Amino acid sequence: MRTWQVDDVMTRDVATVGEETPYRRIVDVLIRRGVSGVPVVDSFQRVLGVVSEADLLHKVEWAGRPDERRVFEGRRRRTAREKAGALVARDLMTAPAVTTHARAALPAAARLMDQEAVKRLPVLDDLGRLVGIVTRGDLLRVHLRTDAEIREEVVREVLRRVLAVRDGLVTVQVRAGEVTLDGRLDRRSAVELAGRLAAQVSGVVAVHNAIGYDVDDTTLMELDPVHATPVA
Repeated sequence: MRTWQVDDVMTRDVATVGEETPYRRIVDVLIRRGVSGVPVVDSFQRVLGVVSEADLLHKVEWAGRPDERRVFEGRRRRTAREKAGALVARDLMTAPAVTTHARAALPAAARLMDQEAVKRLPVLDDLGRLVGIVTRGDLLRVHLRTDAEIREEVVREVLRRVLAVRDGLVTVQVRAGEVTLDGRLDRRSAVELAGRLAAQVSGVVAVHNAIGYDVDDTTLMELDPVHATPVA
């Protein structure tokens, strides 16, 4: 079963700047391209950092008081003051950049954005070169899949291919991304697996598993650790 990857939603035509790109030129690129940040790359398309609107706004924040200093100055304030006086991308960018790869799963990319508190991830190939960029909005595009597309994948991949369930034993309904499974299978383990796999289908918001079962085989699968056979 294939889940959506960063490659499925990323933007390939990426706006970039070089280390020596001046402040005004960076502002122009952001406004003209309608983006909130740009990767800074070298001649080999390797990402050196990212310049965001937040980096550029320090110059506005500190306008008229660039040399104002405190005896005890925190790192955050010092960084803001230094970026306020910066003139080129090399001194404006946040580095190192938080990046991802084209084959990364969307949940992994979303977790990385949340952990690192970033709004975008430059996407690299196997050689570390920039091939795209993915934003929070891009990750949400997976939920633009139609209910019909989601239902087809649940039936084809989960029920038929993985679980080998005969047609007619389980019904699948999808409304606004919410999947409802109903019917009856022989084993409880198969019922639970159907629910877990359906939840992994890209675009699924929630799964309501109402499938019944004939035998609760999950208790038979709980081995006594004392008598369990060791695996070599």
